[in-house]
Amino acid sequence: MTHHLILGAGPAGVIAAETIRKQAPTDRITIVGDEREPSYSRMAIPYLLIGNVDERGTYLRKSPSHFADLKIDVVQAKVTAVNAVGKTATLDNGQSLAFDTLLIATGSHPIRPPIPGIESEGVHTCWTLDDARKIAALATKGARVLQLGAGFIGCIIMEALAARGVDLSVVEMGDRMVPRMMGPTAGGMIRDWCETKGVKVFTSTKVESISRAGQGIGGKIMGLLGAAPDKALQVKLSNGQTVEADLVISAAGVRPAIGYLENSGVTCLLGVLTDEHLQTNVPGIYAAGDCAEAFDKVSGKTIVSAIQPNAAEQARIAAMNMVSHTRGQPAQAELKGVTQINVLDTLGLISTSFGDWQGRPGGEHVELTDVPNNRHLSLQFKGDVLVGCNSVGWTDHVGVMRGLVEGQVKLGPWKEVLQRDPTKLMEAYLGAAQGQPEWSGANDARRR
Repeated sequence: MTHHLILGAGPAGVIAAETIRKQAPTDRITIVGDEREPSYSRMAIPYLLIGNVDERGTYLRKSPSHFADLKIDVVQAKVTAVNAVGKTATLDNGQSLAFDTLLIATGSHPIRPPIPGIESEGVHTCWTLDDARKIAALATKGARVLQLGAGFIGCIIMEALAARGVDLSVVEMGDRMVPRMMGPTAGGMIRDWCETKGVKVFTSTKVESISRAGQGIGGKIMGLLGAAPDKALQVKLSNGQTVEADLVISAAGVRPAIGYLENSGVTCLLGVLTDEHLQTNVPGIYAAGDCAEAFDKVSGKTIVSAIQPNAAEQARIAAMNMVSHTRGQPAQAELKGVTQINVLDTLGLISTSFGDWQGRPGGEHVELTDVPNNRHLSLQFKGDVLVGCNSVGWTDHVGVMRGLVEGQVKLGPWKEVLQRDPTKLMEAYLGAAQGQPEWSGANDARRR
């Protein structure tokens, strides 16, 4: 019997298994996941911390018998090695699973920065349900919390922490918040907004060390005198300050969880390199989700885009092609591109980033900033195509920006309209993408 093996029990792994079952009702399917909980969405963890959902609300599938009903085997173990030639995967429980097709969907894992004391009690990542339980126990109202990292994931976590009523400080080594998503003006506006909401933000700052308040000479003397030990963490910053915290959250970013593929025969760069069918360099081995490096038609290069919509689409395409491969048929589906889209709600301020928001060599850009109303808009052009953009506070244009960037729409005279007034995005989209030249902006552009 044909065996499809899926490494990873997150959204990509689950969707792939379900897609294969629809395509191949009698094939054997096995999902390997390394957490004891049922398959869940990491993106739901902030909502769990806020209290909007319980743990069951994070589960990807609600029925306890969902996979059994579909005759999908689920193995709780961690993959330690893959042999592409021998078509086997080795697990930490001693099992060795043979496969006909393999999907690598092990996602990402948090980066642990090399900071003295980062392994201290009271320092946690926010990546798993187990992490969430530990954080919830410490992040009580009024607790002093220091968060390391103000990237995209960090800002989502920060939103949940603020909702819990903690005394929050955020340390970001970049010169602005969300530096991989926002330019200096936009990132600076987000920082200023957070500070008006009571969050202390330290940018261009590093955490140099983390230690217990009672670990010094003074603490030892107090201990000898019978005083209760101080459980506070002392966080030393590169700006010379020391911040006390009851909880430190490390949100310094993530990287693809693919270390087990070393010497496997599968080509990896930042992630597992795939083609337009999500197949790796090894026929019959595919990758999807946060660990997959796929071609992006907008930037013209391969990228890892760790967002759930990408994981879902890549998993669907990979699964269809896995079934075709075992039947000796051509690939059924092709990845049209990788969505580079980030929409972030930071304490009520909405910001977005699409495509090459930093611009391209030889390109042009225009931006508009309205500081009193916390609004900023930056558009990047290459020729007459909008290749990327940033926005803060301009929520009306989110869908249109995405459509123009991902659709690689040739703007023609509408480019000049947008250079004069970047807020004319809807008119430009309708005029250029849907052929409605009657808009006055287009006539203005023609007269110039």
